[in-house]
Amino acid sequence: MIRTVFIAPLLATGLLLTACNSGAPTYISTSSASQPTLDVSATGYANVAPDRAIVSAGVVQQGKTAGEAMEANAKLMTAVFAELKSVKIPKSDITTSQLSLQPQYDYRDNKTPVISGYEARNTVTVKSDDIEKIGPMLDALVRAGVNNINQVNFTVKDPKSALDTARQEAITEAREKAQNMATAAGVKLGPLMSLNESSGGQMPQPIMMRAAAMESSGFSTPISAGDQTLSVRVNMSYGIAQ
Repeated sequence: MIRTVFIAPLLATGLLLTACNSGAPTYISTSSASQPTLDVSATGYANVAPDRAIVSAGVVQQGKTAGEAMEANAKLMTAVFAELKSVKIPKSDITTSQLSLQPQYDYRDNKTPVISGYEARNTVTVKSDDIEKIGPMLDALVRAGVNNINQVNFTVKDPKSALDTARQEAITEAREKAQNMATAAGVKLGPLMSLNESSGGQMPQPIMMRAAAMESSGFSTPISAGDQTLSVRVNMSYGIAQ
């Protein structure tokens, strides 16, 4: 997301790139009205613990005929939905994200491939705000018939507070950088003329799992959400006082 606030018209016609320790770009520019400006950028960060898990899991079944594959898949998925209901996952937090039926081909000695069977896939996306129960829930789903767990992602339901913290850090750093640059250049920093920002997040690596390994293990699957790092980058333009 990018937001821009124009505090005063800025008509730059030339740019002089100057070095800074942080590696972020800093510019001194001159407008057509001989109004010099100093442009700086900075990024602020905030760490926050995720409070929502998003699981993508499902069932893959094969059969000699399309109907056989779909019937076998439907039987297991019925058990999966029953298991989700038993652990009190609301229907509104369960979404079918993929349903497919594909022929399987037999390739032999440069001959035309022939259909040898069919594969049915049914995948659901499940949201849960109780991260502590994700591991046991995955184990229960595997016992119910899930044999394909794509990934588990963690997110923050309301990142506003963390983004506010990151934004304040970025603006403070940019302001200090501008003041230091002005002092080093022997000029006086003028008013803020424009400000824009872009925000983003750095998600932890998704947890990839093998359902077969989980099914054969007698242990509960451990899950750790870690921290998520949110960032806000600001670009600020100051006038140079005459």
